[in-house]
Amino acid sequence: MPSFPATRHSVVVAIRSNRADERRSAFDALADAYWKPVFKYVRLKWRASPEEAADLTQAFFLRAFEKEFFSGFDPAKARFRTFLRTCLDRFVANARQADARLKRGGGATLVPIDVAEAEGELAQQHDASADFDAYFHREWLRSLFGTAAARLRDACAARGRSARFALFEEYDLARDEADRPTYAELARRHGLSAADVTNELAAARREFRRLVLDALREQCATDEEFDAEARALGR
Repeated sequence: MPSFPATRHSVVVAIRSNRADERRSAFDALADAYWKPVFKYVRLKWRASPEEAADLTQAFFLRAFEKEFFSGFDPAKARFRTFLRTCLDRFVANARQADARLKRGGGATLVPIDVAEAEGELAQQHDASADFDAYFHREWLRSLFGTAAARLRDACAARGRSARFALFEEYDLARDEADRPTYAELARRHGLSAADVTNELAAARREFRRLVLDALREQCATDEEFDAEARALGR
């Protein structure tokens, strides 16, 4: 297992910082990583409409920020995503029990939520089940890989290697096996040799793996948790 780069730090640890700016930055990073899993989980487990799920998601993160829910996380007791989901279930249950109309902080938006994007993904999913713990875990993984893919896209663009990401996106990120082009088709499409396609994809996969581990480390509170999560990913 490669050592984690020192330039990346755990936002789960930073959420408990004594500095308000560090706590806010860490909170924003966690909200960005988790809003979509939270939205989908609320939609399915709690049978919420898209509008109610968006309101509950926004209200949950607003309350978590105001009351510093996440600062109470103890890595010795659970993984952070388990802690967050427990907080979420408690929050939604209380909101439902109170039959309260949820507001978004007087119209303020704490967490940018793309309902259309999340709903589009839900419509294409066939793996939702009554095991909502497993579902939340799968959605967290999707979010983790999505973060790494976005960082790879930006890094390739910054280095003038957008073609590398395009190859990776068309081949490795193809939604269905039937949609995946052959290396020969990619070569023709991008004006490259088959050897160039092979080399570019190999480089993209190496960097993507590193970026997945970067994003994972940010969401782990301890080295032990990171090692366990990385082993679970088979990376």
